[in-house]
Amino acid sequence: MRLRQSAETAPGRGFIDPRVLARIDDLELIAKHVVDGFINGLHRSPYLGLSMDFAEHRQYMPGDDIRRVDWRVFARTDRYYVKEFEAETNANFAVLLDVSKSMGWGSGEVTKLEYAKYLAASLTYFSHSQRDRVGLVTFDSDIVEYVPPAAKHMDLVLHALDRSQPSKQGALAPPLKKAAEVLGRRGVLVLISDFYEDPESVIDAVTSLRYRGHDVIVFHVLDRAEIDFPFDEAASFEDVETGERIPVVPETQRAQYRELVAEHVARLAKGFADHRIDYALFDTSTPLDYALFSYLSDRERLTRGGVRGVVSHGLKEAVS
Repeated sequence: MRLRQSAETAPGRGFIDPRVLARIDDLELIAKHVVDGFINGLHRSPYLGLSMDFAEHRQYMPGDDIRRVDWRVFARTDRYYVKEFEAETNANFAVLLDVSKSMGWGSGEVTKLEYAKYLAASLTYFSHSQRDRVGLVTFDSDIVEYVPPAAKHMDLVLHALDRSQPSKQGALAPPLKKAAEVLGRRGVLVLISDFYEDPESVIDAVTSLRYRGHDVIVFHVLDRAEIDFPFDEAASFEDVETGERIPVVPETQRAQYRELVAEHVARLAKGFADHRIDYALFDTSTPLDYALFSYLSDRERLTRGGVRGVVSHGLKEAVS
């Protein structure tokens, strides 16, 4: 098993290479490995739901997590008490997964859709473990499959993810408009896509979900080659969605290409931040548990500080 390590974020911990995940033919097992990985690195378990309310104190018992000890109460009483919390409600949690044709591309062993499936399965597994109702919407230019959020739908979500395949050209606005209608109850929505559309069109489509009261989290998944454009030889490049072929000399156009990608990402980041929508850019070469660890750490930090918006893991590195 090939591992990567980030000394800056979690000293002494290894992270699972996506190519290793690709060899595991079980989405639930992948999700468990990934979730265990990023949870072990966090100071405390993050919460993806809508809110957590303080419920009560209870006396500390051997085996309790000492990070939940209320030290202010200890200072007053010289006794150990831990805080107990409860969710404002068991939230509805749903993943909206782009399964359009462009998501099926990959320059290495892992396609964007495969990486997105691992991401969707991991977040669903995590949310289900927090007793949220979990669901799924897959879409291209229309809704392909819908699993409504429910407490017992974890297996249905995993099966739907497992059989998802890229087929048609995509368009965000029509399926997201339908998703906003069927996902009527306020909840947490995670949108995963490569966003091969004009940034303003993307933001308009996504904010329709935000305006209905949902807490929206956006994961932008790209292949590393789509960011770096590492190709050397002149060739005809084919648009995987339209089939259009364009002759390209990479050496003369690499700088311009990278500049356009950076501009595209920056416009998405700013647009989502303006609408208080979390945004994170992942590339398919990044270990997924590390990417989620970084994202959730930042989300936890920003939420504690009363700030919501862009949490762009890997953004500077990706577009520099």
